[in-house]
Amino acid sequence: TQRIRVGSGGVMLPNHAPLVVAEAFGTLAELYPGRIDLGLGRAPGTDPATMRALRRSRVETADDFPQDVAELQRLLAPATPDQRLIAMPGAGTNVPIWLLGSSLFSAQLAAERGLPYAFASHFAPRLLHQALDLYRKLYRPSAAWPRPYVVIGVPLIAAPTDAEADFLASSTYQRVLGILTGDRRRLLPPIENFAARLQPQERAAIGDFLAAAVIGGPDTVRAGLAHLRQATGADEFMLVSDVFDPALRLRSLDIAAQAVAEMA
Repeated sequence: TQRIRVGSGGVMLPNHAPLVVAEAFGTLAELYPGRIDLGLGRAPGTDPATMRALRRSRVETADDFPQDVAELQRLLAPATPDQRLIAMPGAGTNVPIWLLGSSLFSAQLAAERGLPYAFASHFAPRLLHQALDLYRKLYRPSAAWPRPYVVIGVPLIAAPTDAEADFLASSTYQRVLGILTGDRRRLLPPIENFAARLQPQERAAIGDFLAAAVIGGPDTVRAGLAHLRQATGADEFMLVSDVFDPALRLRSLDIAAQAVAEMA
């Protein structure tokens, strides 16, 4: 590739030492200058045994997150003469840091640090508007980001028709139901009339989980994305397209890209 930016969405910082993260992303930044982004999450995102395996020296917690973010910012900035711990590579790359979250904590921290903020509305949309309001209200401009900058996660299933998109979305519905019931599996093939087989409370729970989803044909996708942009003022969308067939997943993203181009 020549221009595409590559970023993490994201590194769950409680699982990793800041120095290791700084040097990994510093390596990428040296190989592809100006094209790497570092998204950081506060949640461990896994079970305690895996956390210990990922970071053997000690188990970090979400309470360490602000200090770890500050340490990463120092490691990626130009080294000072009296600095003892230097990321090699990493120092001086100034890899852009994004904070990711689904709660008000990360929104407030991103605002205080003058960092861009990505909200995980693709799986936890309940606090979306409250978090964005808080982030913008408390935002302190920084040299790299003089204005607040927001990305929102959007579950997206696009197809040539609404009916086909709803059929393909049954893979997502199965995945979400598995998450909600503790029966996590790999993404499953779509099933005809899957939603009709569910109990009302199951459909309601899936609907809450996917409240920010856009599912449909080109016109429906264009209208859905336009509504989200108007409702949230988001600067970017982070699209999550859980389509079982990889080729149809790429087609889904192509349809979405065309819809966004037509919204411009």
